[in-house]
Amino acid sequence: MDFNIAFIGFGVVGQGLAEILVEQEQYLKEKYDFNFKVVAISDTIKGSWYRRTGLDLKKLLELVKETGSLKGYADGIEGWDSLKTIKDTNANIILEVAWTDLKTGEPAITHVKTALKLKKHVVMTNKGPIALAVRELLDLAKKNDVEMRYEGTVLSGTPALNLGLYNLAGSGITKAKGIVNGTTNYILTEMEGGLGYEDALKQAQELGYAEADPTADVEGHDALGKIVILANTVMGANLSKDEPPCEGITKITAEDIIKAKEEGFRWKLIAGAELKDDGSVEAYVRPEKIPLDHPLANIMGPTNALTYTTKYLGDVTIIGPGAGKAPTGFALLADILDINRVLKD
Repeated sequence: MDFNIAFIGFGVVGQGLAEILVEQEQYLKEKYDFNFKVVAISDTIKGSWYRRTGLDLKKLLELVKETGSLKGYADGIEGWDSLKTIKDTNANIILEVAWTDLKTGEPAITHVKTALKLKKHVVMTNKGPIALAVRELLDLAKKNDVEMRYEGTVLSGTPALNLGLYNLAGSGITKAKGIVNGTTNYILTEMEGGLGYEDALKQAQELGYAEADPTADVEGHDALGKIVILANTVMGANLSKDEPPCEGITKITAEDIIKAKEEGFRWKLIAGAELKDDGSVEAYVRPEKIPLDHPLANIMGPTNALTYTTKYLGDVTIIGPGAGKAPTGFALLADILDINRVLKD
């Protein structure tokens, strides 16, 4: 199968994948028999283009880098919005990499539903649809005999979902807990180094780890969305985003951090999910004192990590970047290649 790709959104993540596709096109064809062309890009800010026979991705990347816009491209049909792009282009795989809204999931949920109903495969890094409507969307994909993937919604390119779903299949996963937000981990690391909370946050913002409004990170909401996605996907839960208790790091002081280390612990913002005896799954986000000899205690800076506790293999920990242009772009590529493999089997 040849893939005709449409990007819905062309921000940092979309450009990250586009750069990989430009650099690795020949290798992907030879190694994975992956044949593709990008036929459409629709971005509410940068503009949109559609060309049935394929867009010049390298030229578009250069244009965005130089001008911040797609408007000077001039080769194809210009100006289609996201829904028209999904409905009326010859794309057979839709990449939903538009902005995330964890309160309503829109417009991404509508994007995904529309694509699935039209029997188009979907790959996304957008947490909104998966945190709020994963069961409905998976059922819709199955009903229409198409694939939907979303590895990048939890730990970016670090394969937390695929590890749990495939590599640890049959291992008897009973618990998952980890550091799934790099911003808060960076802040806690810097506080241990002597900075106060406000100074550590300011530094995180200057380095681009934290947004101007850091509420989603420091209050734990970003981590909550991720652990709900993981619990529902890997552990068979049916949690709503607002169901698990959630506490961020804003109440942790420098004194708390010093005292914990003296006692042989280190504070981390932990997102966890646990399988209970009755088959239900409980999830949470909260600061925890982790023993210094635990793998999670030694994850510093903006790095993420997740430990699966299993019946037959014990604890398995995966460590890697949880954000960034190339890692999240890679998450999209990994999902696309998995769909390519499944369709060839």
